[in-house]
Amino acid sequence: MKAKRLDVKQLVFVPLGGIGEIGMNLALYGYGPADNREWIIVDCGVSFAGPEMPGADLIFPDISFIEAERHALKGIIITHAHEDHYGALLDLWPQLKAPVYATAFTAGLLQAKREGEPGAPKIPLTLFKPGDTFECGPFSIEAIAVTHSIPEPVALAIRTPEGTVLHTGDWKIDETPVVGAPTDEERLRKLGADGVLAMVCDSTNALREGVSPSETDVARSLTKIISEAKTRVAVTAFSSNVGRIRAIAEAARDAGRQVMLMGRSMKRVVDVATELGYMEGLPPFISEEDYGFIPRDKIVVILTGSQGEPRAALAKLSRDEHPSVALSKGDLVIFSSRTIPGNERAVNDIRNGLIERGIEVLEDGEKLVHVSGHPRRSELRRMYEWVKPKIAVPAHGEAAHLTAHAALARQLGVPEIVAARNGRVIKLAPGHAEVIDEVASGRVYKDGRLIGSAQELGILDRRKLSFVGHISVMVELDARLELDVDPDIVAVGIPAVDSEGEDMEELLMDAAEGAVESIPRSRRKDLGMVREAVRRAVRSAAADAWGKKPVVTVFVVRSRG
Repeated sequence: MKAKRLDVKQLVFVPLGGIGEIGMNLALYGYGPADNREWIIVDCGVSFAGPEMPGADLIFPDISFIEAERHALKGIIITHAHEDHYGALLDLWPQLKAPVYATAFTAGLLQAKREGEPGAPKIPLTLFKPGDTFECGPFSIEAIAVTHSIPEPVALAIRTPEGTVLHTGDWKIDETPVVGAPTDEERLRKLGADGVLAMVCDSTNALREGVSPSETDVARSLTKIISEAKTRVAVTAFSSNVGRIRAIAEAARDAGRQVMLMGRSMKRVVDVATELGYMEGLPPFISEEDYGFIPRDKIVVILTGSQGEPRAALAKLSRDEHPSVALSKGDLVIFSSRTIPGNERAVNDIRNGLIERGIEVLEDGEKLVHVSGHPRRSELRRMYEWVKPKIAVPAHGEAAHLTAHAALARQLGVPEIVAARNGRVIKLAPGHAEVIDEVASGRVYKDGRLIGSAQELGILDRRKLSFVGHISVMVELDARLELDVDPDIVAVGIPAVDSEGEDMEELLMDAAEGAVESIPRSRRKDLGMVREAVRRAVRSAAADAWGKKPVVTVFVVRSRG
């Protein structure tokens, strides 16, 4: 067997997040010998914790591998300003401290976000725009305009001595976007003609046939709906979708209605979009203080809360809890969005709250009020036709999306298809593409001001507590090692009585007392043994009475008097 040569320069792709899952996108590209590679990061995104991780605010990819290599990290390039692509930057950049490259819109949102987070680092940014090329260590990066549901998204042509990789980021083919330029077919065709080694490509809609409708189609539909409405209209959408916000505002203007924005993230995005000229030509938005003076048929509200966030503007309106804005029976709420998997229950709660109050709800599927920003299968076929990569690397999706994408690439005759997953080191060149190693990957959590693993932050214990509660027991022994007083019990999240109506805390107190008395007095000097005996007895008594085993903490003290 030949010894592995360590001096051969290789081009490798190493995803640390976003492959095998939706969100938390972070990809590494490395070039050089195995023991001396130079690296770039593409995107640095978050995912959002559900109820299974109580208290966790955000989920980040584990960057311990690239943190150890940060001396060789030449840059961080952000493809666009969606949270799942840039949302971890403020928190993770201090561990990396590499130059960051972004478009003006992404930079504007990052700065606005930083101002809202005390102590957030000031990150030095280098701005680029579609069509620009810049150098990052051994990598030459060209930004190529694509269409997505946010301003200024780009694909990246990453050139190296071993060949060119097209990292698509999030994209679709929209010939008539409301904001920004269409996907640059001419540039992508030229790239394909020059030769593309590999394409790392969005898989989000790889299970759906056809073509995603245009944002202009949605704009026409919303214009018709708003013009025909007889009462107030409220539209909830992703705050980052500036094209959608503009389309709604134009529809309102054409219908003779004024527009009000609700929600901090909505206002923050619109402020940045306005500074960059994306809201030019629209009438000014009204304030919440003016809302009550506007006739019901003369206003449109654009607001946050499309994913059921309990503190967002729409949730407050569904509960009639907002201090200055309210919806009335007969008003119309349009969900100009899709429900992200995992948010269905929260969205249903809001929907039902609105319907219960006589408010009409209109969703995607009933009329064209939303389109995806990701390519369906016909769009993927066109991209492969333009780019003609030798290697297909399906990315940005769960296992089902990645598998469907791989099958499509195979049908289209792509010579090599790589099954990437987070942590796999994929050699793209020289030679055949293959998985050659694996590095640390996984998830870390932001919990308040701290970042760490679920174990380190106590999230796993917190989850356990949410199911079974907690019992604290204080046992005091006198100088003769007898119980000085009855054990003191504090039970949190425990039923008050058992099925017979007996007081639960009294049952637990009896169990603790019995455990102490069952130990010969001479052996009670071992306070650790007493502690464990009481813990087991109390937990067992709770299980007998309740059918669940709570977390039990026991303190044993001995008086010296």
